[in-house]
Amino acid sequence: MQARHLLVVTLTLAGLLTGCSLQQPATQPAMTHLVIAEPEQAEFRYEIELAKLNQVLMQDDLDAEQKGMAYYRRGALYDALGLRTLARMDFTRAIDYQPRLADAYNFLGIQYTELAEFDYAYEALDSAIELDPEHPYAFLNRGIAQYYDHRTKYAIDDFQHHLALDPSDPYRILWLFLAEQRTDKELARQNLLNNAAAIEPNDWALDLVNLYAGKLSEQDFLAGMTKNLRDDEKLTERLCEAYFYLGKYKQMSGQWAQAVNYFKLALTTNVYNFVEHRYAQLELQDSREQLTQP
Repeated sequence: MQARHLLVVTLTLAGLLTGCSLQQPATQPAMTHLVIAEPEQAEFRYEIELAKLNQVLMQDDLDAEQKGMAYYRRGALYDALGLRTLARMDFTRAIDYQPRLADAYNFLGIQYTELAEFDYAYEALDSAIELDPEHPYAFLNRGIAQYYDHRTKYAIDDFQHHLALDPSDPYRILWLFLAEQRTDKELARQNLLNNAAAIEPNDWALDLVNLYAGKLSEQDFLAGMTKNLRDDEKLTERLCEAYFYLGKYKQMSGQWAQAVNYFKLALTTNVYNFVEHRYAQLELQDSREQLTQP
């Protein structure tokens, strides 16, 4: 990998991010040996497809189904490019033409959660589940909405349902743990260890689970988070995940200044369509609020 694409830094937290005014308490260790990649760039094919969809939507001979799908596809592209308002407008238009389009409701639920508009999020995600009870992600997204709305019991129910569909998925295991540890930390850790047995040994995200379970130190985790990238995996994507969950890890021990900076690092990746990027801003706001409390 060329040096301009990957930089390993050994700076302390206070000097890590330009413009960061937060000072790290002396009792917290420095964040060292961090890996920073260039932000992800939009794929050229997205721009080409957007241009084509704009032309399609100008046609007068589209029926309602075709128009609904075109708006949905354009909304999904806007969303992947981080253009959330434009995406939300298109998902709403898609539903106007195709009221039973579960995927559009699912996307709207995600976006309303990002805005902390939870009533609208529940309305959209409930509609997605009603239209498609086997939707692959609606239960996860409703669980996340409930997690951020502090409806922990309901979040746990949805995360358990989502995990049952794929017990080997480490990210499903992590979200369930994050919700469960709010109510019973020891039980959450035991469930985490039990669920981890289903994860494939060569799955990189097993390191995240081991970090949370106390079986892997933060420094060892940082040292190994760029190893064994799959052919279909980008460094920015892995770093987006790693820094988000490191931020959550720091929150659990009350290290809010380090959490703030890990969430900033997750945001710098520009991996807009990852769950971890979507909610890093909410986490960043929460961590900042915790820092200002006496």
